[in-house]
Amino acid sequence: MNVESCLLPEKDIDLSNIKRLGLMGGTFDPIHQGHLVTAEAVRTSFSLDKVIFVPSGQPPHKVEKKVTPKDKRFLMTELATITNPCFEVSRVEINRLGYSYSADTVSYFRQMMDQDGELFFITGADAILEILTWKGIDELFADCTFIAATRPGFQNQAMAERLGAQLKPEYLKKIITIEVPAMAISSTDIRSRVARGRSIKYLLPETVEQYIYKQGLYKP
Repeated sequence: MNVESCLLPEKDIDLSNIKRLGLMGGTFDPIHQGHLVTAEAVRTSFSLDKVIFVPSGQPPHKVEKKVTPKDKRFLMTELATITNPCFEVSRVEINRLGYSYSADTVSYFRQMMDQDGELFFITGADAILEILTWKGIDELFADCTFIAATRPGFQNQAMAERLGAQLKPEYLKKIITIEVPAMAISSTDIRSRVARGRSIKYLLPETVEQYIYKQGLYKP
């Protein structure tokens, strides 16, 4: 793989024949098997034609936290997804100035699709619980359906009750949960393991593991 090709401007992604598209946003610091298993589980369960991973450029919810430079996170996402022909990675948030808002990204892809196409936004259940703090919530629910990935043992009923008290009924109908055992893996834990010199093997693709070590990422 030509590493330099990952640092070019956003490439055109052909969505002309895409009727059901999944978007998976996230910081991906680093991307891991939980992200990949979730994307594939949603793709097959909801008969998606393609899943596009969208690494966040400047995440507004992590202003006070240290985040790995965006081009390194983008490259790790490319390395992790390159073997799946149904996965692609977009630079739309990496190239965007200012904060990365999901509403802007969803609108961007919505305009690229046919009017009868369906758009699904894939994220974790923890993020869904904070959805009222997101920018452009009305536009988001108008443009897409949310797929909330949960880990085993997650209290779905408690989430439904909390959201039910906050969201309009028509919005609540556009949130679907799917249990993914691999969601127990977390980027926070991986960063902590690297910092403490512990193994991260099999928690993420080997290509990403080797890139982390080569770049010296997450060292204290």
